[in-house]
Amino acid sequence: MTPLRHFDQVINSVKANEPVTIAVAAAADHHVMEAVIDAHQQGIARFILIDDQEKMERIAAHHSFSLTDVEVMHQPELTQTARDAVRAVHDRKANIVMKGMIQTADFLRAVLHKEYGLAKGGVLSHIAAFQIPGYDRLVLVTDSGLNIAPTLKEKVQIIENAISLSHSIGVREPKVALLGAIELVNPNMPATMDAAVLTQMNRRGQIRGALIDGPLALDNAISLAAAEQKGIESEVAGMADVLVVPNIESGNILYKSLSYFAHSQIGSLVVGASAPVVLTSRSDGHQNKLRSIALAVLQARQQLSK
Repeated sequence: MTPLRHFDQVINSVKANEPVTIAVAAAADHHVMEAVIDAHQQGIARFILIDDQEKMERIAAHHSFSLTDVEVMHQPELTQTARDAVRAVHDRKANIVMKGMIQTADFLRAVLHKEYGLAKGGVLSHIAAFQIPGYDRLVLVTDSGLNIAPTLKEKVQIIENAISLSHSIGVREPKVALLGAIELVNPNMPATMDAAVLTQMNRRGQIRGALIDGPLALDNAISLAAAEQKGIESEVAGMADVLVVPNIESGNILYKSLSYFAHSQIGSLVVGASAPVVLTSRSDGHQNKLRSIALAVLQARQQLSK
């Protein structure tokens, strides 16, 4: 598979195969419905829409779309929509679960439910893919949305989740940069210590499927000129496909900087569960949601092929 370097390529690639099914919790929202309609009409996915049916019909009519073209589950109780959506995936009626206009905490509570949830016992992590103006490929950033201060063990799984998504978009051996404030290992800066250990684990085959290096400051991770100027010899420096942040604060700041300052196109999802989880912000527009759906479809197809 040729690496997918832009979201247009991602979206076009998921049109080419039989669409998978996405269960959408709290679907009665204009941006959510716009993304659903767009994905449905482009043949990207099939949908199970869960919410108050009258509200969904009203929004669909506003967009000149008939709900007879999708499966609808009438569920007026908001938190129950998340439970029903996750159960649909658990019962193999759907391949992906998607968050609509519902609080993230309520949605994730269903995803992590002990009886019917989708957790596999490992770490779930949020991954955002950015198409940055002037950059020649998609860049993944993790974890800016779920894990607050991951331990070394959790970082291993966060990296493995990002490697899995990288493989889904055709990057066979992604270059993973472990971000820090400096490039040197400093015992007073725990992020640099973790980065050094994770780099060594990769070199010894304990983390496979990628090239990993760190600690690297952001400039050295994405700019060959900056890395060369500082004399950094690395197969990752200046060419990173994945940026692993040390904690949620730095991840959130990087995410929003790339969004608001750089005006990047974004798609995001949660990886590490038994099925992909589309977890976009309630304020995200329909294009961000559509790109997230396309990424989730790629990831689902990779999981189904195993």
